[in-house]
Amino acid sequence: MVNYYEVLGVSKNAGDHEIKTAYRKLALKWHPDRNKSSGAAEKFKEINKAFEVLSNPQKKQMYDQYGEAAFQRGGPGAGGSPGGAGGQYYQEGPFKVYTNFGGQGNPFENIDFGGFSDPFEIFEQFFGFQSPFSGGRRQSHRDIYETSLTFEEAVNGIKKDVVIKGDTKTIQIPAGVDEGMRIRFSDFDLLIHVKPHPFFKRQNQDIHFEKEISYSLAVLGGVVEVPTINGMVKLKIRPGTQSGTTVRLRGQGVPHPQSYNKGDQYVVFKIVVPSSVSAKARRILSDLEEEI
Repeated sequence: MVNYYEVLGVSKNAGDHEIKTAYRKLALKWHPDRNKSSGAAEKFKEINKAFEVLSNPQKKQMYDQYGEAAFQRGGPGAGGSPGGAGGQYYQEGPFKVYTNFGGQGNPFENIDFGGFSDPFEIFEQFFGFQSPFSGGRRQSHRDIYETSLTFEEAVNGIKKDVVIKGDTKTIQIPAGVDEGMRIRFSDFDLLIHVKPHPFFKRQNQDIHFEKEISYSLAVLGGVVEVPTINGMVKLKIRPGTQSGTTVRLRGQGVPHPQSYNKGDQYVVFKIVVPSSVSAKARRILSDLEEEI
């Protein structure tokens, strides 16, 4: 059984900086472009596995609890279940990338990707996608496929049929993905496109909704119904509500793909001023103007 702390030569209480420093030193020492010994490639792979686990808080927690078995097929950390160790986000240029490799529940069915990323990709990401060795032996290349989702499909998750290398495969899209996000598999990326919603506006995991209310309701107060992605809710309008007043609905936003947490919904009240009023309404408004 491999001990990832021993592989990197750090203690179990090592911080992020210590783990990165140890990885930098060992990855440069054992990179196959630099180290020509027979065991260099396998050692390099082992170092990158250890770093991938220990540098990720969720994976490190799973490893501390279950050991290496957490990342084996069918193990407690396999797949991309909420809060598990199978999936994580990171920023790659303008893209948010959601990685999910191997294990039960892999969104790319019937393909064994193993439990870990390509060790050379980990190395290239760490060093800014540039090998520090001249004449590097590989350049990172990934096939990119695309799929389109409705707003509801992106929020709730869905199984989609996608043509990958000429074959139609069923991929489980996790709940909470967004426009431009990439789901990363071991040898290709799936680029997500999301169609806009007619009235919900999304900002990361938060939802923004503009609710029109009448002038009289804003002045006198009352109750209105507001749609959310989870159904209708009733909101109380306080007397004297101003246009632009915003109410926060906690937990009524979009799920985070790698946890049980959800964003919030923000309801912005907009007072609708009628373009024309009756003579009676005009007199009432005149009287109101004199009292204010």
